[in-house]
Amino acid sequence: MPLQKKLNLLHVFAIATGAMISSGLFILPGIAHARAGPAVIVSYLLAGILALPGMLSLAEMTSAMPKAGGDCFSIIRSMGPAVGTVAGLLSWFALAMKSAFALIGLSAFSVLLVNIDPRIIAVVFCLLFLLLNLLGAREAARIQVVFVLGLLGILGVYLLYGLPAVETRNLMPFTPYGLGAVFGTAGFVFVAYTGLLKIASMAEEVKKPGKTIPLGMILSLCAVSLIYTLTVLVTSAVLSDEQLNNTLTPISDGALMIMGTWGRIALSIAAVLAFLTTANAGIMTSARSLVPLSRDKLFPRIFGGIHPRFGTPWAALLITGSLVLASVFLRLRILIEAASMVIILTQILACVSVIILRESRLQNYRPHFHSPLYPWLQILGIIGLVFLIVETGLEALLISAVLIGAGFLAYLFYGRLRGYREYALLHLIESVTAKELTTHLLEAELREIIRERDGLYKDRFDETVERCPVLDFTGRLDYRELFRQAGQALAEDLKQPSKKLFDLLRKRERESSTVISPTIAIPHVVVPGKHTFSLLLARCREGFYFSESAPDVKAVFVLAGSKDERNFHLVSLAAIAQIVQEDGFERRWLAAKGKEALRDLVLLGRRRR
Repeated sequence: MPLQKKLNLLHVFAIATGAMISSGLFILPGIAHARAGPAVIVSYLLAGILALPGMLSLAEMTSAMPKAGGDCFSIIRSMGPAVGTVAGLLSWFALAMKSAFALIGLSAFSVLLVNIDPRIIAVVFCLLFLLLNLLGAREAARIQVVFVLGLLGILGVYLLYGLPAVETRNLMPFTPYGLGAVFGTAGFVFVAYTGLLKIASMAEEVKKPGKTIPLGMILSLCAVSLIYTLTVLVTSAVLSDEQLNNTLTPISDGALMIMGTWGRIALSIAAVLAFLTTANAGIMTSARSLVPLSRDKLFPRIFGGIHPRFGTPWAALLITGSLVLASVFLRLRILIEAASMVIILTQILACVSVIILRESRLQNYRPHFHSPLYPWLQILGIIGLVFLIVETGLEALLISAVLIGAGFLAYLFYGRLRGYREYALLHLIESVTAKELTTHLLEAELREIIRERDGLYKDRFDETVERCPVLDFTGRLDYRELFRQAGQALAEDLKQPSKKLFDLLRKRERESSTVISPTIAIPHVVVPGKHTFSLLLARCREGFYFSESAPDVKAVFVLAGSKDERNFHLVSLAAIAQIVQEDGFERRWLAAKGKEALRDLVLLGRRRR
């Protein structure tokens, strides 16, 4: 059962933005300042810049394959089920950790507002958001929009008062612990940009995902990077090192210094809103990372189950809620490092996956959004992110190794025995080695994803193309030989002798040429009988010889039908005419790997329906 498409651009922006502006802003700056000094401003900006290649790669893949667990689904189709299982579990773990991180932040701020055990508050809100997400994604997203708009408004007031109050002496010395600490801290705070990963996980529930998700991601990253940099700048410049280092309420402390008690209360409320948005978004999206694993039989099928009434992945939400509840009791530093490392690893896999998908030359990999500066942006992103992992320290490397090992073990002992999935890396290896390693399974799956993404519901023309014969010739061919073989291929479906069909096609060509361009011909004839219509596709890379004026025809579409099918005959002619006029059609036709690829070109061609 598919998830329901209920989310628009505002929902996408709110989920991503709300997921990022939370603990990464209201708790981390104090801890990060103790590691890098005032240069923590650069660490946040650097983390945002290094998040860009992975974000753009995720946006491209998600616009091509908008399915639940977007990054996990795309990585499985790119690098295979083993790496995909690791990626899916990493995403699930990271998003759940970010929610737990937010709930811990909520606990830290709750003592400023109410006198209740903070752990009780964390558990109550975790259960509340779990229930809300079980009831529906749109309901959870609406709450998210309200929280985010309120949060952005309060932060705007903080910056309005704070920028004029900046004291540059508090920013000196700027790099007291050296440049290495700046890069290491950038890896430490990378968890702040988890929201980009979260929205990819919701792809299947977004309206017009091909355009909405990339735009939402780009707007969110730009807005959040600017807010992080300016807010951390103001906070570092109005508080002394002693006041800022290791405090768990840095922005509220800054607001107290700038605006007094009312400012501290306002920013504490903003922090609570931020934690609520992140906890809600984390539970909402992390559960979706298990859905593609379950659908591909790499994880127990129950976790892909969709509630028949509410349209939500109920089992995946329950196990995610359990993980978040357990994580609330972990040490904060371990939680941050684990989540950051997992996000960095996922971003690296996203960059590698885009390179594989593009270089595999998959015909039906058709993203609406293309990552700019390919492949240099991805290569630089991979190098920069690996550098962040190394600079973050040995403990981070050990966490990464343990998580990767756990993912491979899950695949080895469960997924490997149950799930097989053709993937783009096989197509890339096939093109290099010239060995047959693939079938049409991945291309067929991508074709159906495009249909669902673009709302291309099957009509009679599609059904005709799906069952029509396809001829793919090598070596130059005369049109008479083409018609002879076309007659043989169509004889059974049309219930006509092949010789008669050959004569009809040859007579039609003699009366007037059916060549409509130097490389395309559409022979069409009327056959005896009733309620009869058929189509044939033919390609010859070396060219069909039709006449001296058309010696090099590459694509031929043969239409044959009875008189009572005249209307559909005209509809088919119009459809083919529109398809072959699409930019790049001839290039794709000649590059298509085989008969099914030729059929897909027609099925996915742009035409009025």
